[in-house]
Amino acid sequence: MTALLLPLAAPVAVAAAEPCPGNPDALGTARTLAVDPALTPRVGRKQFPQTLPLARKEVVLTFDDGPWPATTGRVLDALKRECVKATFFLIGRNAAANAALARRELAEGHTVAHHTNQHPLLNRMSTAAAEAEIDRGFAAVDTALYGRVGHAPVTPFFRFPGFASSKALLDALAHRGIVVFGADLWASDWNPMSPDQELALVLARLQAVGGGIVLFHDTKTQTAAMLPAFLRALKSRGYNVVHVVPATGAVPKP
Repeated sequence: MTALLLPLAAPVAVAAAEPCPGNPDALGTARTLAVDPALTPRVGRKQFPQTLPLARKEVVLTFDDGPWPATTGRVLDALKRECVKATFFLIGRNAAANAALARRELAEGHTVAHHTNQHPLLNRMSTAAAEAEIDRGFAAVDTALYGRVGHAPVTPFFRFPGFASSKALLDALAHRGIVVFGADLWASDWNPMSPDQELALVLARLQAVGGGIVLFHDTKTQTAAMLPAFLRALKSRGYNVVHVVPATGAVPKP
């Protein structure tokens, strides 16, 4: 696939993080980064030439495919314990079936974004059918979160299932002001492995690249079990968490 090299969004200065209730040694969230779709239509070096403007040892934590009853709550518990903010790319049908979990993600300050309605590989569909699938996902997530659907999704962030994009779809999303997220590294948690194996794998990959957008799945049992140790490892190794938000304004509360 091809992608234009465009300027990256500038970081937003934020005040020092508040103390984490009940956990004075928490990892915390170091800063917030506002992403402008007009300047940064697509990010993640696994797919595109550019990524977010992150310093060395800065990470953006992202989770795909939820919300899922057996695991998403455990992921949220781990993030809350460390006062860490993440981005969740929701499948529309899962958001509709588990709306309370989707609203919990929003209420706890996470960015809640989009991952289609049923998780098909969009590059195997006609452009019209793929766009309709994307729109159904936008509508399902925003209905679960806000009880309404607008002309555009409230949070203009999207990730392709399987990173299966096409030039036509990338161009269409850029025209609509939707940021497409790839990743800079992933945990490969779609493969069977133990929590300890996943932890070792993602930490090794993180050390190799020095930071970036990390992809997990909050639907995976081993990821939910591994996450507390991963967050503590980030703290002990001197990594900082960056929370990404849209630059177009505050996200409404449910």
